[in-house]
Amino acid sequence: MTDLSHSFAVCAYKESPHLRACLESLKNQTAKSPFFIATSTPNEYIEGLAKEFDVPVYASKRESGIGRDWNFALSCASSDLVTIAHQDDLYEPDYAKSIIEYSKAAKEPIIFFTDYGELRADQKVYDSNLLNVKRKINALLKPKAFWHSKFMRNRTLSIGCAICCPSVCINRERFPDFRFSETMTCDLDWDAWSRLARQKGSFVYIPQPLMLHRIHEESETTKQLSDGKRFAEDFEMFCRYWPKPIAKLLMKRYSGSADSNQLD
Repeated sequence: MTDLSHSFAVCAYKESPHLRACLESLKNQTAKSPFFIATSTPNEYIEGLAKEFDVPVYASKRESGIGRDWNFALSCASSDLVTIAHQDDLYEPDYAKSIIEYSKAAKEPIIFFTDYGELRADQKVYDSNLLNVKRKINALLKPKAFWHSKFMRNRTLSIGCAICCPSVCINRERFPDFRFSETMTCDLDWDAWSRLARQKGSFVYIPQPLMLHRIHEESETTKQLSDGKRFAEDFEMFCRYWPKPIAKLLMKRYSGSADSNQLD
């Protein structure tokens, strides 16, 4: 198949002290992929880092919101494949290289996603109950024979979202009009993969931990859990796959996974 181009769209918000490290990790990719910054909160800090790394900044005129910001970032990309890089996270040097290599082996790819680790107090963590459960779920999509299986990917999504959002690379060449939900605030990634899972093509799982998701007090994940926003949307997503009584039972188990995103 024709080689697909790849880029990173860095979603920057306000003045994150971790943005520089994220940009450094993209600059240090072994397979060079262009990257740019997209923001709904333009400021001198972001502009200064963009100048330092010699990358463009695109400023949204819309009000800030997770779905709106991600959709704006996607709209700024000109490559076939786009990874929305979250400003607090890090990408291992071979992330882009692996995406390109797997894209050459995949039939009608929809998304690519990788295994991942966590950053806690700047320490890399690869072994936790939640990470291990997610690996077991995603292992069902590890065989190439299952990449193209709608049944298999929908079964994995029916028991929760084991796909780490910042590890995902979206094939916009096939889905130029794809948009994240702008009404959800927590499960917009699960909702997105659920909608894309119905399409013809491949969900490509790369089992190497090629990015690091930062867990800290100011992260959006931690805020959502402390505010209790997530649980109504979790229930909505489970009801997409199961009758309400079963969805309620799954919720009891799934809610325990939230503990892995707490700092204490």
